[in-house]
Amino acid sequence: SGLIFLFIIALELKDKLHAKTELEEGRAVQNALMPEVNPEVAGWEIWLYTKPANDVGGDLLDFLKLSEEKVCVSVGDVAGKGLSAALLMAKLQSTIREIVPGYNSLTELGVKINKIFCRDSLPRLFASLIYVELNTQTGRIKILNAGHLPPMIIRNNKIEELETKSPALGLIT
Repeated sequence: SGLIFLFIIALELKDKLHAKTELEEGRAVQNALMPEVNPEVAGWEIWLYTKPANDVGGDLLDFLKLSEEKVCVSVGDVAGKGLSAALLMAKLQSTIREIVPGYNSLTELGVKINKIFCRDSLPRLFASLIYVELNTQTGRIKILNAGHLPPMIIRNNKIEELETKSPALGLIT
């Protein structure tokens, strides 16, 4: 019986090592989806940083240059932790990257992202999202805030807290 017990422990250890390796690989993929360096945008200072609480998580941080004068930053958080949140974050990031170039209206963009997130997500999961478009020519910014903490803008040595006007993705279909 002692030999059988050792065999069972060895199998459990093998499974745990395999799971750890899978999480490390997932973390490497997630890191590859994040911007490698802070983007350089004329007239703006942008710092992007995230650190998940676990090996993998649902944090979204992305930068996309649509044209010489239009750049976008996405910041989000898929509810929950671990692999399911990480997978949904990757799906959300790819959805944003794919459909953003076809939209001028942030309202329509938010509706479309929410529709896709609801369709492809699990029940009772949601994601908060801030999507910012910067126009480097005019200095104008457009912000879509779907249930995320309010962004703050520092302008003329004053801090302005912007409103959250839309619910998080996945809460309302």
